[in-house]
Amino acid sequence: MLGYMKGILILFLLILCRPAFSDNTDNDGLHGKTESNASIQFIKKIPSTPVRDQNKTSTCWSFSGISLIETELIRMKKGEYDLSEMYIVRYNYERKADRYIRMHGKTNFAPGGETNDVTDVYDTYGIVPESVYSGLKPNEKNHKHNEMDRILEKYVETLVSDTDQELNPVWMDGFEGVLDSYLGEIPDSFEYNGQHFTPMKFAEYLGIDPSDYVMITSFMHKPYYEPVILEIPDNWSWAKSYNVPLDVLEEIVDTAIIKGYSVAWACDISEEGFDFSKGFAMAPKICYSAESDHETAKWKKKSKEQKEEIIFSINNPVEELSITPENRQMAFDNFSTTDDHGMHILGLAYDRNGRTFYYVKNSWGADNPHGGYIFVSKPYFKFKTISIMLHKEALSEQVVKDLSL
Repeated sequence: MLGYMKGILILFLLILCRPAFSDNTDNDGLHGKTESNASIQFIKKIPSTPVRDQNKTSTCWSFSGISLIETELIRMKKGEYDLSEMYIVRYNYERKADRYIRMHGKTNFAPGGETNDVTDVYDTYGIVPESVYSGLKPNEKNHKHNEMDRILEKYVETLVSDTDQELNPVWMDGFEGVLDSYLGEIPDSFEYNGQHFTPMKFAEYLGIDPSDYVMITSFMHKPYYEPVILEIPDNWSWAKSYNVPLDVLEEIVDTAIIKGYSVAWACDISEEGFDFSKGFAMAPKICYSAESDHETAKWKKKSKEQKEEIIFSINNPVEELSITPENRQMAFDNFSTTDDHGMHILGLAYDRNGRTFYYVKNSWGADNPHGGYIFVSKPYFKFKTISIMLHKEALSEQVVKDLSL
């Protein structure tokens, strides 16, 4: 509790010292001056690399994880790098296929993943720059994995379904052949800025230690302050996250941002209050707890445009749901909160109504009011977070002690 109060005090002092409201927000990366962004001011914003586009792939986890690493390199004053998301994706397919076959198909095989998949591949296979391995064929400009995903899934399903024949020991060669055809072959070595590297040597050169990063979550069905395995399909590797109370989870993110550390964020975005085109994510009370069946019916009859006008109004801010550990847990238990997406938290901001937001980098390109970023309200974050990943040094002394790190 002492660590939490200290974090609140730091945030309170920063808010007291924040500048007066201004419509001149372009210097903070907000493109254009619309009603939805003119009143936003930053408490803290962390420098990062440009927004990228995962396009027609289920690889948000790799884009958010790579963005975390690239941002860490900037924080460490090592410069700006463009690292390959598809290098991570490629090896993760192989790791996932191996697990699927060894489990006789009794585990998840899908293109999704968790942030630990980035650090796990980085630790085992290294990393390469985007210029060395883009995962795109000549003349391709965007990632499209639908066809490849279907082929890979059928490939491993066929292997485990043919019980009349022993598993061919070279099955992985065929699997890798499909990946080579769609993503390209991984180089054994490469030249970068006049130096010769292997992927592992390049990882060593960058100086990122994957063991420095931890995943943290908050759910009531698991013991607090212990490492737990989250039961979500994309956690195919059974990675562990430290489980903490909800108020501590919020304190961890706030403390990290204030200290200059960014946070990878796994969350649910299948909500009426999440709108990338608007650049905001909110948790309107009216969407979750109408006062009566009559009010619910009235809300459902409204058009999408009418709902958006209410949810994202600046002049008449919508009342948001009060988030508790109990209603958060219920949403997870009844599958209304699912592991949909991975993004990257890079700042804290507030609006003229006094609402606090996280400044979040997405991987859907830069075509929205905030150049590819969204502002996520505190209630939305607390309600729809699955897990986070961040550097251990971003944690307060009390949290480090509580987690025995």
